[in-house]
Amino acid sequence: MPDAEFVPQPTADGSFTFFSQEFDEAFHSQYGARQEAEKKFVEPTQLRQKAQQPRLRLLDICYGLGYNTAAALATIWQVNPSCLVEVIALESNPGVPQSAIAHKLLQSWCEPVPQLLSQLATEHQVQTNNLKATLIIGDARKTIQKLHQLEFQAEAIFLDPFSPPHCPQLWTVEFLQQVASCLASHGRLATYSCAAAVRTALIQAGLKIGSTPPVGRRSPGTVAAWEPIVPALSPEEQEHLLTRAAIPYRDPQLRDAASVVLQRRQQEQNASSLMSTSQWRKHHRKN
Repeated sequence: MPDAEFVPQPTADGSFTFFSQEFDEAFHSQYGARQEAEKKFVEPTQLRQKAQQPRLRLLDICYGLGYNTAAALATIWQVNPSCLVEVIALESNPGVPQSAIAHKLLQSWCEPVPQLLSQLATEHQVQTNNLKATLIIGDARKTIQKLHQLEFQAEAIFLDPFSPPHCPQLWTVEFLQQVASCLASHGRLATYSCAAAVRTALIQAGLKIGSTPPVGRRSPGTVAAWEPIVPALSPEEQEHLLTRAAIPYRDPQLRDAASVVLQRRQQEQNASSLMSTSQWRKHHRKN
């Protein structure tokens, strides 16, 4: 059953998003939900180039309305219709993908993508000649540990939780270490966030990072991989990682409430001798 809470809201590119009462935040920027999926997730993970391979594995963390997976499948099959794609999608609220299907929000992609993702939203499993998809419902902190134990390795990971202030538990060093363990040696992880705390956590998980072009807002996104990213962060972005803003979120047992994760970071920031972001900005303006 679709969740009555989720009402489609238009974005600037003609696609729709939802607003989450639980996280007090829209699922996408007002610039355009579909464009965000393509520019923040599909392009940075280089799926168009990787689609030449006979098989690709994707991990979609915080599946939501299904736009990132829809954009990925459409891109891959446009290049190579016979590529076998294996998708594992993690989502806490089954009502979100079901509401997206009920409101026909995936219809802007060509068949068979809407029909396949409609089946995924309702049955949580799809198996065809060129798609093996599983939607796992639950706390991503628990489900990612199972994937780690199964040694699942993805060529592309989409990291798309609500923003760190609203959902800090999915941006911690410990969670991102689990996520990184599911990234294949030549794979890429993409996220819309450029928060210094998120970037530090990705680096502490062992990944190399770079910026992705801004989409609809001034701030860029982030791409991460085991190999160095070209181009790397600008000197200014690297300096930002030396401020108090870069102190990462922590959740040692992967089970703390959001308020505890926020409080732990706040205490660490209060005790830190690092420069604050406002001091750093002032210093920058002088120079």
